[in-house]
Amino acid sequence: MGAVGILSAMSPPAAGALVFGTSAAVLVLEILAGRLLAPYVGVTLETYTGIIGVVLAGISLGTWYGGRLADRVDPRRTLGTILMLGGAAALCTIPAIRLFGAVVQGSGPVGVVLLSVVGFFAPAAILSAVTPTVVKLQLHNLDETGAVVGRLSAMGTAGAIIGTFVTGFFLVAAFPSTPVVVGLGVLLVVTGFALRVRLAGRAGASSAGPLALALLAASLTAAIPGPCQYESAYFCAQVLEDLPPCNGRTLFLDTLRHSCVHLDDPTALDFSYAQILADVIGTIGDGESPLDALHIGGGGFTMPRYLAATRPGSDSLVLELDPTLVRIAHEELGLRTSDELQVQVGDARVAVRDLPRDTYDLVIGDAFGGEAVPWHLTTTEFIRQVKTTMTEEGVYAINLIDHPPLGFARAEAATLRAVFAQVAVVAPAARVDRREGGNFVLVASDGALDTDGIAAANARRGDDDEVATGRRLDTFIGESPVMTDDYAPVDQLLTPLN
Repeated sequence: MGAVGILSAMSPPAAGALVFGTSAAVLVLEILAGRLLAPYVGVTLETYTGIIGVVLAGISLGTWYGGRLADRVDPRRTLGTILMLGGAAALCTIPAIRLFGAVVQGSGPVGVVLLSVVGFFAPAAILSAVTPTVVKLQLHNLDETGAVVGRLSAMGTAGAIIGTFVTGFFLVAAFPSTPVVVGLGVLLVVTGFALRVRLAGRAGASSAGPLALALLAASLTAAIPGPCQYESAYFCAQVLEDLPPCNGRTLFLDTLRHSCVHLDDPTALDFSYAQILADVIGTIGDGESPLDALHIGGGGFTMPRYLAATRPGSDSLVLELDPTLVRIAHEELGLRTSDELQVQVGDARVAVRDLPRDTYDLVIGDAFGGEAVPWHLTTTEFIRQVKTTMTEEGVYAINLIDHPPLGFARAEAATLRAVFAQVAVVAPAARVDRREGGNFVLVASDGALDTDGIAAANARRGDDDEVATGRRLDTFIGESPVMTDDYAPVDQLLTPLN
C-alpha cells in the first residue's frame, strides 16, 4: 500500500473536520467535568486544577501513543476504532463518577485528582490519539510535513476553542450535563463506526468491543441515579424534607447544606449561623424599624424572608448568581418577590459597582461555591465597594466556613479590619480559640457595633457563642494576611472538613 493510497482515503477538509471535532469533544468533557465532579468534591480552584492537569496528562499520553501506533499499524484500520473507543470512554464518564464519587468525597486534592482520572483521563487520551493518526493519513511526502502538521494542529486548536466557548457559554446553561455527555459519546461512536466501514471497507471484529462498552456505559448511566434533583450552570441542587438539624426544607448545593427553610414560619431559624445573623439584625437601629438591606447570595432566601417578617416594611435586594436557585426558591422554598423583596440575577462583584451609595443599613454576605466564599467576594477591593453602598452606621455581616488552622476565616477577619473601624467574630469559644471549625459570622461597621446586644440575644436563646473583639480578635487574626484582588488564595487558606 503506497502513501498516495493512504492519502486518497480521506480528503483534507474531512481530515481537518475530524481533528476539529475530536479536539472540541475533549474540551467539552473538560468544561463539563467541573459540574459532574462538583456534587462530590465541590467547586474550588483545586477542583479545576485537578481536572485540567488530568486532561492535559491524557492529551499528552494520547498524542504520543497515537503517533507511535500510527507508524506501526495502517491508520485506515485504527482510526474508526480509536474514535469509537473515545466515544465509549466518554459514555463511561457518567457511571464512573457516580460509582466512585462517594468513595473520594471529602478527600481533598487527592480525591479531586483520583475522580478526574476515573472520569476523564481515558476519553482525553483516546480522543487525542486521533490527531497523529489523521496526520499519518494525510502525509504523502516529506516536503509537505510542515504544512500538514501545521494545518491539522491549527484545526485541533480551533476545535478546542470552539468546544470551550460553546460548552461554557451555551451548553451548561441550556442542558443538564448528563444528556450532553451521552449525546457526545453516541455521536463519537457512530462517527467512528462509519469511519471504520469507510476506511477499512468493513466494520471488523474490532468494532464489537467499543460497541459493547458503549452499550454497557449507556445502561449503567440509566440504571445509576444521579445526585442532582436540579442541575444548574453552577450547582447540583436538592431540596430535602426534615433533614436534621433542619425541621423544614433543607437546600443542598453540591456538598453543602446551604439553607433551612420553614414555609409557614420565616422567623424559624434552625442553623446557628442564621440565628447569629438574626441576633445582629436585632441590634441595628431600634431593633424594630424597617431596614434597607443588601443580600450577597440568595440560596434558600432565608434571611430576606426573615427580615421581611420581623421588620415589616424593610426593603431587600438580593444578588444571586444562579437563576435556577431563584426558580427553586419560588417553587419550593416560599420565596415571593415584590417591590420590597427584589432579586437581581448576576455576579455580585459586578452588580455592587452599580448600586447607589450610602443606602443600606445592612449587608449580608452569604455566597458560597462549595464550602468556600468565592474569592473575588472576599478581597479588600470588593469590601470597599460594599462599604460605599452602606450608610455611616451600616453593618456588614458575613457567614463563612473554615476548619483549623482557620487560615481563611482569620484572613477574612484581617481583611475586614483593614477596611472597617469595628470588627467582631461571632462563634463558639472553641472556634475563636482556633481549636474547632464550622461556621463563623464576621460583623463589621464604621459605626458602633452593639456587641453586647449580640451577645445578650445569643444568651437569651440559650447559646454561648463568643463575640470576639479587641485583643481577642487580635489573637484570632494573628499574622494572617489581608486579601486583595492580587492575592486571595481562598481555596488554599480554607481547610475543608475531611
